[in-house]
Amino acid sequence: MKKYSVLMIMCLAFSLQGMTQTKTPSDGKVGKTVNKVGNKTAHVAVKTTSAVIDKKYAGKVGPNGETVFINNKSKYYYVDGKGKKVFVTKAELKDKEK
Repeated sequence: MKKYSVLMIMCLAFSLQGMTQTKTPSDGKVGKTVNKVGNKTAHVAVKTTSAVIDKKYAGKVGPNGETVFINNKSKYYYVDGKGKKVFVTKAELKDKEK
């Protein structure tokens, strides 16, 4: 009986592990839409927070035309499409087109 219960527990553990690895949140249309909405929400939240807390660099833009911010440690960064802060050097910044 003891061997049978140990064997059942091991089989159950392996089957649960297999089930968790077959589906990811980005499967299908719904998952992709959820990821897009999540990325956009993060992007807007970080960009809004940066605009309130940090200074905007008026004369320069990021490598792809993004708004550049300066934090309290005088480091330059922009917010990418997924809401992450990407730090850049002053040499990587471009002049803003008028």
